[in-house]
Amino acid sequence: MKTVNHWIGGKTVEGASGNYGPVTDPATGEVTTQVALASADEVDAAVQVAREAFLTWGQSSLAARTKVLFAYRALLDANRDEIAALITAEHGKVHSDALGEVARGLEIVELACGITTQLKGELSTSVSNRVDVSSIRQPLGVVAGITPFNFPAMVPMWMFPLAVACGNTFILKPSEKDPSAANKLAELASEAGLPAGVLNVVHGDKVAVDALLAHPGIAAVSFVGSTPIARHIHTTASANGKRVQALGGAKNHMLVLPDADLDAAADAAVSAAYGSAGERCMAISAVVAVGAIGDELVEKIRERAEKIKIGPGNDPTSEMGPLITAAHRDKVASYVKGAADQGADVVLDGTGFTVEGNENGHWIGLSLLDRVKTDSDAYRDEIFGPVLCVLRAETYEEGVALINASPFGNGTAIFTRDGGAARRFQLEIEAGMVGVNVPIPVPVGYHSFGGWKDSLFGDHHIYGNDGIHFYTRGKVVTTRWPDPSEGHLGVDLGFPRNH
Repeated sequence: MKTVNHWIGGKTVEGASGNYGPVTDPATGEVTTQVALASADEVDAAVQVAREAFLTWGQSSLAARTKVLFAYRALLDANRDEIAALITAEHGKVHSDALGEVARGLEIVELACGITTQLKGELSTSVSNRVDVSSIRQPLGVVAGITPFNFPAMVPMWMFPLAVACGNTFILKPSEKDPSAANKLAELASEAGLPAGVLNVVHGDKVAVDALLAHPGIAAVSFVGSTPIARHIHTTASANGKRVQALGGAKNHMLVLPDADLDAAADAAVSAAYGSAGERCMAISAVVAVGAIGDELVEKIRERAEKIKIGPGNDPTSEMGPLITAAHRDKVASYVKGAADQGADVVLDGTGFTVEGNENGHWIGLSLLDRVKTDSDAYRDEIFGPVLCVLRAETYEEGVALINASPFGNGTAIFTRDGGAARRFQLEIEAGMVGVNVPIPVPVGYHSFGGWKDSLFGDHHIYGNDGIHFYTRGKVVTTRWPDPSEGHLGVDLGFPRNH
């Protein structure tokens, strides 16, 4: 059986703990690979390698760093099909979706290629007599990223390209459910010329995560995952003196006003709810229909959802693949099975779906729940699967109040032809990312990604300017050089005179 090992110091390092986790092909249910699970000692060894590499990389020129990143961008582009195939084999998403994931990760690599303009400091001359003040940004040291299963290439690329561009060294702990893409990313970085030890991949479970959170040699931790784990990451790492950005879960709403183009809204709802089998934190999982349009909108969504072809991710005709594990599939199904008892109309029930010839795969069909109550489990929880809830509201104000009452504040969207309503929505809604006639408002690489409320723990969003600030710290330097013609002026015990 194939084994996925660690990548430390620019080479493959076999696991030493003796512990391994299974990696399954979600389309067949078969265990195809095992992944080494690191002990605390193995995490420490990786940190020591990264600390040693930082002594040189942290002092390297911006030109040297960007040269590597430009070469890395070219290699990623040339190998995007191979990376996508690894994602499909272990995550299950269809190949086109996996290619899209790689493309979005490449955006951040491209941002990192232009890091020179983002790391420019500021200078104020002659703030006093021959006194100048400048501000600069410097790297933190060794930083770590803990990433989820749903985007095994994109989310790591949201982190380490900017971190290493800023002069840090990086330890990536990817999900143990689909680990191969992370190793491929690290191998290509080495091929591009990234020095050994600058980017390291340590596989593991809670043991490895806890070791990273407690290690005194790590200055900062980035995390993307569920809200309970994000809260734990933030609390634990902060208590250990680390800078933390921890992105949590979501319940993203799409508000559809009576004047909206219902065909466009239905297309968007199906794409945003069921794309990537709903396993994404920016999925639209709740549609709020305002006024009398609810029945028509639900029918349009149903018509489109029934046409989606579900099958293995490596089948070019498939539009949606399986879920990551059988346990997760069963959990998602439980929300659908209990929905009617909690007051919802089950318009589509995908829980009995299977694929002929691959009956042991982690299959589930598309589910559509109408007239969902806000106190039901299907609405309150982040399901993370192909389940769309439709709620009804009489007015715009009622819809906004419903959305703002959610403990999550990741992303949201409004569909309308009314510019005034859209402007009100973007100002009044309590979420970090807003789409206007855009169902999944994931920002481009040079704007930052992140939510509000229980969707983010920490002060910095990820990538964009926030990401660069997260991976650097500011320093202010005040300088005075006496004029050579002056003699000794004596001692002045007062405050410096700036006026």
